[in-house]
Amino acid sequence: MSAIPFDQRDGWIWLDGEFVPWAEARLHVLSHGLHYGSSVFEGERAYGGRIFKSTEHSERLRRSAEVLDFEVPYSAAEIDEAKRQVLAKNSLVDAYVRPVAWRGSEMMGVSAQLNMIHLAIAAWEWPSYFDPEQRLKGIRLDMADYRRPDPATAPCHSKAAGLYMICTISKHKAERKGYADALMLDWQGRVAECTGANVFFVRDGVIHTPIADCFLDGITRRTVIELAKRRGYEVIERRIMPDELSTFSECFITGTAAEVTPVGEIASQAFKPAEITRKLMEDYMAEVQPKARAA
Repeated sequence: MSAIPFDQRDGWIWLDGEFVPWAEARLHVLSHGLHYGSSVFEGERAYGGRIFKSTEHSERLRRSAEVLDFEVPYSAAEIDEAKRQVLAKNSLVDAYVRPVAWRGSEMMGVSAQLNMIHLAIAAWEWPSYFDPEQRLKGIRLDMADYRRPDPATAPCHSKAAGLYMICTISKHKAERKGYADALMLDWQGRVAECTGANVFFVRDGVIHTPIADCFLDGITRRTVIELAKRRGYEVIERRIMPDELSTFSECFITGTAAEVTPVGEIASQAFKPAEITRKLMEDYMAEVQPKARAA
């Protein structure tokens, strides 16, 4: 990945309906989204010039904003079109796409019902989220100290920027210890997800994954479940306790950035990427590639 800071890159960013030079896409320091976390976003990938499940992402962005009590002032179709224009304007074919919406600076305080809602869309080239060689062996995960919050205490079904604060803290701590990421438990001590990806386990040919009730039911997660069922694998969504980790043979995580990534270790508990993980990696890459889908 390029070492150029993200505020100093070349290109164009779509901001409130217009293209502005990359370095000029700014917001005021007194924006409500910066101070109070009233911001939502999406992470999307374009393969061969086409954003995978673009409309699902646009619809989720709007739903996330509604959970935070504001409305994105563009329809899902308009957001889809803006994303297509961003790719074309920046001459990108394989890219990461980041729409983000936030409350502006008209009011500064907890209450900000009259603030303007802004929407920006950027895109850039982004390789594999994890080191390619390590990814094939299976990445190493630490156990996070922070837990996903009780759904009664946080808007967990919104892809809200503020909810990622504990994810950043947890991932930084894991990386300093030599891990690639961290596995988070939920507020009751059950397995939840990683800092930015959903998690799956395999035992005796059956796939197990936590119920997505206090974290996002990821678009990639749903896609992989569909692909697994298409192959005839049984997928069980259930409560998973940490002491069960030793009973699973395979583990992998899913997400727009992570795609399907094998896990080789969770805090000294070893897993071996095998047939099911490999097949779902292959199936997912075939699913997202436009040429493969059309074949």
